[in-house]
This record gives sequence, structure tokens and C-alpha cells, in this order.
Amino acid sequence: MDILHYQKDFINYLESKQWVSEPKNLYEPIDYIIKLGGKRIRPVLTLMAADIFSNDYKKALPAALAVEVFHNFTLIHDDIMDAAPLRRGKATVHEKWDTNTGILSGDAMLILAYQYFENYEPVVFQKLAQLFSKTALEVCDGQQLDVDFETRNDVTISEYINMIRLKTSVLVAAALKMGAIVAETNDENANLIYDFGLNLGLAFQLQDDYLDAFGNPETFGKQIGGDIIENKKTFLYLKALEVSNKNDNAKLKSFYSQKLVENTTKIIEVKEIFVENNIPSLIKEKIESYTEKAFTTLIKMDISNESKQNLKSFGLWLMNRSV
Repeated sequence: MDILHYQKDFINYLESKQWVSEPKNLYEPIDYIIKLGGKRIRPVLTLMAADIFSNDYKKALPAALAVEVFHNFTLIHDDIMDAAPLRRGKATVHEKWDTNTGILSGDAMLILAYQYFENYEPVVFQKLAQLFSKTALEVCDGQQLDVDFETRNDVTISEYINMIRLKTSVLVAAALKMGAIVAETNDENANLIYDFGLNLGLAFQLQDDYLDAFGNPETFGKQIGGDIIENKKTFLYLKALEVSNKNDNAKLKSFYSQKLVENTTKIIEVKEIFVENNIPSLIKEKIESYTEKAFTTLIKMDISNESKQNLKSFGLWLMNRSV
């Protein structure tokens, strides 16, 4: 199973679509964000799952596109809420156009995403739409919790894990389950691959948190230290509060209680506290534990050993990324 093969077929399908129509100010930002690139991880998962359960992944292309369009819709709105200047190394939609355009183009993308399910028979359509609606609401729940956490000083690690489960993991899990639904496999397989995705998604987001602070600025595509600048109470920060001494604790809380114009010192000092308290290796342990949990669900799945190995390889590839 070649991930690049799925990526290539998906990108060809995506590029065969005509994104820009009238009014151009609504559709050009959609075309822009959709074509910004990225690894297309979520649609690849949809195609991969369909292939594993039916050996015919091409019929999952519309569902894969729905996932990718929805994901990019959330990115436009997230970037507005975070006032983020960059996405994949390029200007964000609201920076390149304006906030109102970003809101409306994002809204249109959510509707477009649903339209791709119209390619399927009623039974499959209904299952896809049900899963998609549930997932879309959960992503909103997660985004709201993320916003709430900014003004709370009592966020726990388990609350944080629940927030990233909703904001990030459920879409990874749904992408896989949608491939299973299109392949018309049994419910048990569909639910197991969902659980696989849920745990892999948690590992993926925790790794994103790690890379945000310690990634390579050349390959990460976002501002390094963005979470620190935004005072995001990620696993790194919450774990550091849990294990650090009084002095480091007070310093961290002080840094995270203010928004600065110039953040170089803040980023350096916060990262130093993380390193001194062994946080990078503690988050890596957590990432490995969720990856292992994902792999355990594969044992129960009614698929060939080769397919299990392929899913495992994908998980390992995902966890070894640098962007």
C-alpha cells in the first residue's frame, strides 16, 4: 500500500474540480486554501480504509474530498480566531483577503463538503451524512473548549486531551470510518477503524504540540512557538506546571498571562523551562502510548495481516513526520 499513490490520485481528483466561479471573491479563497498543499492526510485515510475493506478506493474519492474540504473550512475559521498570519508557510485567507471573506468562504466550504456525498446511494449517503454531522459538531465543541481554556487557569491534562480529541482526533477517525462506510464493510470493522483513528489522531495532535515548540521552522510551515505566543495551554505547558518547581511555575504563569508585541524572549525562556523539566521526553512518551493504543485495535479487526501492517506503517510514518 503506497501512501504516495493515494495522495497522487486524490490530488488529480481535487485538481479536476473547478473551484472558481462567480462571485469570484467567494470562490477564489476556497481555491487558494484547497491548493495550499499539505500532506492530505485525512483524505488519504479515507481512500486507504476503502481499499482495505473493498479493494476499490476510487469510489471513496468524493467522500475523501468532502473530508478535505471540511478540514480546510475549519482551518480558515481557526486562523481567523487565532489571528494567525501563516498557514503552510503562506498568508492565511483572512490576511490575503479579509475577515469577512474568510468567514463566508468557510461557510460555503462546509456546504460544498456535504454536496460530495450526493455521489452515493441513499443508504451510504445517510451513514456518511450522520457521521459527518456528528463530527462537525464535535469539532465545534473542541474549538469552543480551546477558546474557553484561554481564559481559564485551572485546565487539567485530561480536559486538554478531551479538547484535542474533539478538535482534531474525531476528524481523523471519521475520515477512516467514511472509507469503511463507502466500502460497505460490517459495523464492527467500521467502529474499530474509527477507534484506531481516534488514538492515532491524539498522538498526531500531541506531536503537533511538540513540533509547534521544537519543530524545524524550515519544514513546519507555521510560526515556531505560535502556541506559546497565543498562551495556548497545551500538554507541554500543563505538564510543566505539574512537574516544575515554584520558580519555574511562577515564571510560566506570568508569561502565559500576557500577550506581547515582541515574543522572542518569551519563546526562548518558556522552551528552556520545558527542556529543564524534561517535558519533550514526557510528551513523546504520551505520543507513543496513544500510537500503541491505536495499533492494539488493529488486532481485533477482520482484515488481512498485510492490511494491518499497512495501517501500522501509516501510523509510524505519521508519527515520524517533521511537519
